[in-house]
Amino acid sequence: MSHTGHTDEKYYQAMPSRSLSERLVIAARDRIYEDFIRCCRPAPRDTILDIGVSDVVNDAANMLERKFPHPERITALGLGEGEEFRAAFPQTAYVRIEPNQRLPFADKSFTIATSNAVLEHVGSVRHQAFFVSELVRVARKVFISVPNRYFPIEHHTAIPLLHFWDASFALACRALGKAEWTDERNLILMTRNRLASLAPAHAVIAYTGLMLGPWSSNMLLFAEDTGSA
Repeated sequence: MSHTGHTDEKYYQAMPSRSLSERLVIAARDRIYEDFIRCCRPAPRDTILDIGVSDVVNDAANMLERKFPHPERITALGLGEGEEFRAAFPQTAYVRIEPNQRLPFADKSFTIATSNAVLEHVGSVRHQAFFVSELVRVARKVFISVPNRYFPIEHHTAIPLLHFWDASFALACRALGKAEWTDERNLILMTRNRLASLAPAHAVIAYTGLMLGPWSSNMLLFAEDTGSA
């Protein structure tokens, strides 16, 4: 999550408020939330850790805090001071963390750990593996969602189709003045195989968001430690 604040600002600047793109993102995140509820089955007393929340406050950001009926059961983590987030979600605890560092919680401190559209921004494949392992360490259930590389429109740049291949995506980004998205410190385009390579052995990988089969907008990773008390 080394560039989450920068990423949020760039991402939401490219998605104007009340635009078609924002409505599609909201529709995708509504489906992701439904899958979160279906997989994790959160009870009112469960504790939830939400890693990588946004300090950009709009109708498309911070899905869990907007929709979950027990916001006081959520602890949200972010890289910034979280002033706008705290003001928008006063019932939710906010903790500032450092990028790519061990989370400041004991093993299995939470019922559920979740992140949405964060894993692709943590900075390297090694950091991605560490990120997933930390969520697995601190919670009994883990739900991670990421954009799917093979959705026809690339989520961060709005470039169609050319992001299917590294060379054409790099060329298009340079031509459009978006070269920062070719730096893995800002973005690693996620495929089903890449997500599966980061998952615990018992995890489920599936499509979510706007459902188009292999071209769906998002993917999810769900893992549950059934041996934990």
